[in-house]
Amino acid sequence: MEARKPKQLFIQGAISSSFIGDSIQKHSSRHDIGGHSIFLGQVRADQVDGKTVRAIEYTSYEDMALEKMHEIREAIFSKYDLSCLHVYHSLGTVEVGEICLFVFTSSAHRKAATEACSELVERIKAELPVWGKELFDNETHQWKINK
Repeated sequence: MEARKPKQLFIQGAISSSFIGDSIQKHSSRHDIGGHSIFLGQVRADQVDGKTVRAIEYTSYEDMALEKMHEIREAIFSKYDLSCLHVYHSLGTVEVGEICLFVFTSSAHRKAATEACSELVERIKAELPVWGKELFDNETHQWKINK
């Protein structure tokens, strides 16, 4: 099997519903896929010390993140019988209610797709060098801690 190369991961700003829909639609020609699992991360209006999050500004060491994502992808592909695996993460400012993370796994059967998607999201949150600065409604900010 040919070795996979690191794939582009980042999208500037919010991830649009049309991008998500197009990504899903592109798989309709794949007749070996029986199940997809999708995770969409959305920016919440968290309350922190009496302030409300209005947006998150995402930054990353992009080269390091692409290499780490490639390592995570390879581990997930070797553990689960997947047909496809796609990850897109926002960079820049994403407003409350907008999508900042799109994870999409596909397999012949649902179990591999759902389990892989769940593990993938947890590994992205724990290992990917991406940081979010929470921007508050009073024009202050703080760095977000992933939970």
